[in-house]
Amino acid sequence: MTFNDGLVTANLSISLDGFVAGPNQTRTDPLGEGGEDLHRWMFEQPDENAGIVEQILAPDAYIMGRNMFGPIRGEWTDEDWKGWWGENPPYHGPVYVLTHHPHDPIPMEGGTTFHFVTTGIEDALAQARAAVGDDGRISIAGGASTVRQYLAAGHIDRIIVTISPMMLGGGERLFEGIDDPALTPVEVLNTPLATHITYERRR
Repeated sequence: MTFNDGLVTANLSISLDGFVAGPNQTRTDPLGEGGEDLHRWMFEQPDENAGIVEQILAPDAYIMGRNMFGPIRGEWTDEDWKGWWGENPPYHGPVYVLTHHPHDPIPMEGGTTFHFVTTGIEDALAQARAAVGDDGRISIAGGASTVRQYLAAGHIDRIIVTISPMMLGGGERLFEGIDDPALTPVEVLNTPLATHITYERRR
């Protein structure tokens, strides 16, 4: 499926029991216990899943929660921390990190700059839209809490939920507390390690 310009999208891998990350997130285990296995499809079968990976990397700007940026809680005590992705993160554009604690922007190699937004999800989306224009694509990159907030506010136009055939048993559930996500399935792609379901927001 082609994603039209100007949409707000999201792409997340979940377990059969609904978790996007396992318990006990640490610096050495950023997706929690067992969480890395949610993404086996991406690395072990890249050809079969190339279209989904293309959609993940296609947006012009990204919004993420602080927990996705790093394991640091409270005040910023480690000024050397620049995210999980090394010196050249895969985003190659502006990334807006939701946080309660101010931080100066962090420019990285490859065109990625992390901006820190303390004024909530609406302002983060407004800043991203101002940066990429009306035709730019914006991704709500995660984690689960951030995606839930944008779903609840009705801001996500399309979301690809990738179901990995595994159980995590705990961690962060994608749809926790959402009674009606107002989503309609519009496309399903099946590969040996994953089922990719594209949902569109009901209007």
